[in-house]
Amino acid sequence: MKYRRELLKELYLRMLRIRLCEEAFVEPILTGEVRCPCHLYSGEEGVAVGVCAALTERDYVFGNHRSHGHYLAKGGSLPEMVAEIYCRENGCSRGRGGSMHLIAPEAGMLGAAPIVAGTVSLALGAALASAIRRDGRVAVSFFGDGATGEGALHESMNFAALRKLPIIFACENNYYATHMPVRECRVDRHIFEIATPFGIESRQVEGNDVLAVYDAATAAVEKCRQGAGPVFLEFLTYRYRGHVGPDDNIQGEHTDIRPPEEIDAWMKKDPLALLGDYLLAQGLFSPGELDGIRTEVEAEVREAFIFARASAHPKTEELERYVFA
Repeated sequence: MKYRRELLKELYLRMLRIRLCEEAFVEPILTGEVRCPCHLYSGEEGVAVGVCAALTERDYVFGNHRSHGHYLAKGGSLPEMVAEIYCRENGCSRGRGGSMHLIAPEAGMLGAAPIVAGTVSLALGAALASAIRRDGRVAVSFFGDGATGEGALHESMNFAALRKLPIIFACENNYYATHMPVRECRVDRHIFEIATPFGIESRQVEGNDVLAVYDAATAAVEKCRQGAGPVFLEFLTYRYRGHVGPDDNIQGEHTDIRPPEEIDAWMKKDPLALLGDYLLAQGLFSPGELDGIRTEVEAEVREAFIFARASAHPKTEELERYVFA
């Protein structure tokens, strides 16, 4: 398939924005400048960017505990996200939510939450509303492989299939639920097949190939817009950092149980490097042009951190603001 040059540039830029932003959090987390738990998305950028590139601003996405990438890929404000993670008043959740409660309604990012499978049913509700209104919107529910053991997902798939709702169930299978390898908690490791009993079209996609993700998502979105949803997509990917924070450490003790050779093998399938190599090999961009994009994004990230650090903390007397009984 031939891809527009503008699309390829946007895919590369969005993935780079997520990667550089995530890596910029490493030092502030380690020094304690950032205090809230952060589940970094480095390594999984191809999934969020590929899926969101197939959507319009009017479409909806719902995230989970590891949703910096979903938020940025859907068009959420970078400065407001960084400010939120710094728990500042200018953050996208006014400093009350932190890393795991990101929201950008203006961009169609309707929220993230750390409860495993906690936003799946919310995405289902959004899809139901779209079907009732007949407004053509599609909802995407991002969740990890660990969420496939939760009843809420299966109940949501059944209802979505029954009503033919415009929802994409996007499973980001990074092979680990916290520290539990998928091979130790599933008899059948082909997660996408769990949708088959519900009569849902499903497939497995190489999540580190952003173009493969984009193609699969584009087809799924079109199917949903035609009233032939839902669709289940399992994206195979891998996180480069710890489950939470830059590394899996407990009081200075390294606890990442992943084999070093496994990590090295996935590092060679870096989604950002794969797309960069493709752009160069096809002669679509020169090394200088890619360097220019990096310089542009580095400046964006730098300014976002300056904005966040200069933002005020929420006032103590407003502790109960935005809390509803």
